[in-house]
Amino acid sequence: MNLLPQTHKDFQSAEYWENFFKKRGTKAFEWYGEYPELCTVLHKYVKTADKILVIGCGNSVLSENLYDVGHHNITNIDISDVVVRQMTDRNREQRPDMKFLKMDALNMDFEDSAFSVVLDKGTLDALMVDDSDAVIKDIDKLFTEIGRVLKFGGRYICISLMQDHILNKVLQYFPDVGWPVRIHKIETENSENTEKDFHLPVFATVFTKFKKMANMKSILEISSLEDKITRHESVDDVKTLIKEVQYYGMIRQKLSKRNLYGEQVSLTLFTNSSSEPRYTLHIVDVIETGLRKFAIFIVPQGRETDWLFGSEEGRSHLAKNAGFERLVVVCLNRHHSYADMDSVKGELSSKVIELAPPGFRDGVQIPFLSLGDDIGSRTVVCEGHSEMSGNYVVEDVMADGGQLFRRLIFISCPNVIQSEARLKQEPKKKVKGKKKHVIDHSYLASHYYVAMVTGLGFLKSAVKRDEKLSCVLIGLGGGGLPNFLHHHIPQIEIDSVDIDPAVVELAKKWFGYQEDQRQRAHVADGMKFVQDAVKEGQKKDIVIIDVDSKDRTVGMSCPPLPFVESSFLSTVKDLLKDSGLLMINVVCRDEKLKSQVFQDIMKVFPCVYTKDFTDDVNTVLYALPSQPLCEDSTEKTETGVKKKGGSGDPVIKALSANVTVMQKMIKDSNSKVEVDLIEMLDGMSLVSR
Repeated sequence: MNLLPQTHKDFQSAEYWENFFKKRGTKAFEWYGEYPELCTVLHKYVKTADKILVIGCGNSVLSENLYDVGHHNITNIDISDVVVRQMTDRNREQRPDMKFLKMDALNMDFEDSAFSVVLDKGTLDALMVDDSDAVIKDIDKLFTEIGRVLKFGGRYICISLMQDHILNKVLQYFPDVGWPVRIHKIETENSENTEKDFHLPVFATVFTKFKKMANMKSILEISSLEDKITRHESVDDVKTLIKEVQYYGMIRQKLSKRNLYGEQVSLTLFTNSSSEPRYTLHIVDVIETGLRKFAIFIVPQGRETDWLFGSEEGRSHLAKNAGFERLVVVCLNRHHSYADMDSVKGELSSKVIELAPPGFRDGVQIPFLSLGDDIGSRTVVCEGHSEMSGNYVVEDVMADGGQLFRRLIFISCPNVIQSEARLKQEPKKKVKGKKKHVIDHSYLASHYYVAMVTGLGFLKSAVKRDEKLSCVLIGLGGGGLPNFLHHHIPQIEIDSVDIDPAVVELAKKWFGYQEDQRQRAHVADGMKFVQDAVKEGQKKDIVIIDVDSKDRTVGMSCPPLPFVESSFLSTVKDLLKDSGLLMINVVCRDEKLKSQVFQDIMKVFPCVYTKDFTDDVNTVLYALPSQPLCEDSTEKTETGVKKKGGSGDPVIKALSANVTVMQKMIKDSNSKVEVDLIEMLDGMSLVSR
């Protein structure tokens, strides 16, 4: 028997509800939870002496349940003659004081201030089918009537699914009229009512009638299951928390019914005390036979940016190696503190069981996995806001073996490390009894940084200490690459350019970037900086482009597309000496776009080499203005372009010889440098049309 309406607009129709209750008969209709699930909240706000009005009562047994525990002053109204007659007949003998009246809640006959409580179980949801002008007009009438019949200090208790348009309306209307808002989530998940038509989260929202005071701040509160009331400053914070609960409910139902092979779902779990999520959960399903059913993997603090945990490919790899049909990968949020691994397990246990795959047996213990018993250490050293890049955080993270790293993270991309530096203890200096940590300039945070240092071997002057090298680096970040070059290749002079002044300040204050005669920072548009340098007649040995794109709609996140357009590349070529070198960090998942970018670069630069990385999406591209092409064997690649090179390429041979010298020079300057330039030569290829 299908009792759901044909269209959502049917909910507004008295005829629909007449037919609904005729079909349903005398069976109670409890979409929104039953009395045992609702009573904990209701009895906080409804006293036995209260005069109660139930609007749109339907054939719910809620009024009967309230009557039977002592609430005898209850009036029920509904627009359906059928349900009013049914409920009157059913309750005439056992509940003689309870009234059932046919009445429209938008136009009630009661006197002003007649009731202490107005109780609404699903009626607002039935009436407010959308946010069209006609519907909003009716809802305004409903709220006006509720406000009229309620006493001051009385409560409108609305039990609702709080769909988006309804949530927006109530969080606009009631704060505007000065009524405090408090939202409770109703626990309906373990209901014995197996015929519930909805499995979405249900909320009880309590609006208290106050007289609006001048300059009164909105009172917006959320109650946790532990009855802890938290107050929130903004409507947006409340919306975020409610929507997250709703999303969790829908995803949980989806996950309980089927596996999600090839599709990863992510959830965030909040506490009521913070608008920042406490946990981020990634659900990964593996389609292989013979696997164990279900496990939870807790990522140590600060490691959520690792490829293994911070990318879909990495999490898939982790799930397969772990050997479970479903693996939930849990990341700990940087804005919260955690006592230890056992406390994290305790917090998560009741939630993660709800994400079990189909066929998982109740009572089976869920294994918790991690890299060790330690949840890791993360210390926020700086938080701030950039007008160009949004909120950011600088944090120190303890990695394996007690190694300490400093990272810059932009909150808009929380799983991406914008910049990273390694910290080392400075000998003989202590701060309050502890050894002082300083930036280790012998460390390069990324493989592509190492590949760029290796690329200097394309220049003969890179191995000659008495010949100066001039470099323009577009995209300073934390300054890890220019810091390394400045300290270990003394003949190089670097002008680093970044469009974001906040980033330049962060590099100086937290990442050890220092200006001197050989190293300068410029707050400027990188493209304009190059154009102006060409107009001034400057010539440079090296141009490095390492800029993230803010446009996430294209398949290339680094660099922005204007940096690889022919007009700008021609300007870069004009800036370079004939013996110069352009290096670009390319991050592109769209192979067709990547191939086109390579072809466009080769229209400007006659000789282009690349270095790809197996476990990374970065490609370092080396473009030479005048190096002759080398005839050699070619092969087709996934990008649609041909590559040649290898041991038979004389350019690679010369590069290898220079890099070997550079490696020794760097080692001589600092024996603790761990960078291996020679291994970067493996797989370096010449790109041809």
